[in-house]
Amino acid sequence: MIFDSDVLIAVSRGDREAGVLVDSDPSPFVSIVSVIEILQGAKSKADMEAFQRSLRDSDFEVLGLSAAIGDLAAALIEDHALSSGIELGDALIAATALETGHVLATANVRHFRSVPRLELKPFRPRRS
Repeated sequence: MIFDSDVLIAVSRGDREAGVLVDSDPSPFVSIVSVIEILQGAKSKADMEAFQRSLRDSDFEVLGLSAAIGDLAAALIEDHALSSGIELGDALIAATALETGHVLATANVRHFRSVPRLELKPFRPRRS
């Protein structure tokens, strides 16, 4: 399963259900796009380092981009940006899941629901 950045953020905030979801997957994946999103949102270098450490400790495999993923993301933008508002990051994450054949775990189902053939695992973060 590929975990969207929102699930990883929930884990970092101590959301038990998010932790169980990630821990229940024997080989978790994350798109490099989600990694970049989380690093971009970090408030300090220490936060960035803590996130990178947590990825290593959780045995996440980071999935890079390829020409095929880029081409598929471009097609998703062309087909869905005007009608459903899919943006670049989500198109790349969706294309990564489609290209690799993995389910995408996300709390932002509405960002992805217009993408045909994309299998989603909805996640609802705990509200504090």
